[in-house]
Amino acid sequence: MQDMPSVLTNVFCGLLILVLVVKTVLASRQIRHVARHRHAVPSAFSDTITLEAHQKAADYTIAKTRFGILDNALDVAILLGWTLLGGLDWLNGALLELMGPGMWQQLSLLGAFSLIGAVISLPMGWWATFRLEERFGFNKMSVGLWLGDMVKGGIVGALIGGPVAAVVLWLMNAAGQTWWLWAWGVWMVFSLAMLVVYPTVIAPLFNKFEPLEDETLKSRVEVLMKRCGFAAKGLFVMDGSRRSAHANAYFSGFGAAKRVVFFDTLLKQLAPAEIDAVLAHELGHYKRRHILQRTVLMFSLSLAGFGLLGWLAAQPWFYLGLGVRPSLEGPNDALAIILFLMAVPLLTYFLSPMMAQLSRKHEFEADAYAVEHTNGADLSNALLKLYKDNANTLTPDPAFVRFYYSHPPASERIARLNPTSASAA
Repeated sequence: MQDMPSVLTNVFCGLLILVLVVKTVLASRQIRHVARHRHAVPSAFSDTITLEAHQKAADYTIAKTRFGILDNALDVAILLGWTLLGGLDWLNGALLELMGPGMWQQLSLLGAFSLIGAVISLPMGWWATFRLEERFGFNKMSVGLWLGDMVKGGIVGALIGGPVAAVVLWLMNAAGQTWWLWAWGVWMVFSLAMLVVYPTVIAPLFNKFEPLEDETLKSRVEVLMKRCGFAAKGLFVMDGSRRSAHANAYFSGFGAAKRVVFFDTLLKQLAPAEIDAVLAHELGHYKRRHILQRTVLMFSLSLAGFGLLGWLAAQPWFYLGLGVRPSLEGPNDALAIILFLMAVPLLTYFLSPMMAQLSRKHEFEADAYAVEHTNGADLSNALLKLYKDNANTLTPDPAFVRFYYSHPPASERIARLNPTSASAA
């Protein structure tokens, strides 16, 4: 019988190949399906979507999916480089030799791993923004703004993530076998605090948020929210056009800190009644308790994750099977965290269809809520404009949809809205 490190190595390699094959097969299906339907607008949309817009969406989808295939292959190469090819083992050994074992070495390992990973991802990120997105007219960022966002994101991540990582590492070393339960509690408190801190402190570091000045639209929105029994701290417009031509609207915050945020691009693209309908859809997520359900699910999955990490961190074969020699003189907690974060997504990837299905169910329910409080035809028109302006394909591959799509495809979504709209009319 093989020893445990060899078994883990084989399982890891098998999962790595399986995930890459599944991703490639699904992506290839998506490319072929979209290309096959590129030359004609689906009959249900022939009166509202031009052939030119349909073909732009098809070309954008195909380009993104091809880029994704390459990105997936590079991710596999990077993962192998960190693990079985010795990258993480070398980095850990170099820091141990330089600093010796202890908390600072552990934090330095986490920081160095994150920094190197960010640098490695730069070329693909640059290509996605300044070649792919720009080719289809979506990118509005300069290279300076793009780099500035990354620098600011890195600083904010270090200032916030560093202390949290230090607390978790301290618990791993000092709280005994149940450290993972305490660490999960810290993570839960941190996550809830971020729901309040992010919209008011962090998000303004990257975008401008100005109060909604259109008094007519403001009155409409306030009437709608009052009718739906929803209270928010403010209505804001975000300068999304500074970075992208994509449009959106969302709620952020928690409890009394909830905010309604409109992308400036959304306000330019939609009529007031259509904005009402989109907002009612977002309200539906709150009123149908989707946010609460997702939060509970996230905390449940994170509890299971911390529990699994707590067990694996104590197993020498976990390190050896992934190409890393654990230190005999000091803690290996940072190593355990990094290896866990790299390896576990190979397992959780196969949860994607279930998570996507749940998300699509919530979207249908939010649509239904919007139709109860606004005109279904307005929501349908708004969605069609957003599909067109964001170049979302009208003809995705069904298997790709079931595995990945968090939102229902246009054909399913509009089909549910039109009968309701017709009966309401």
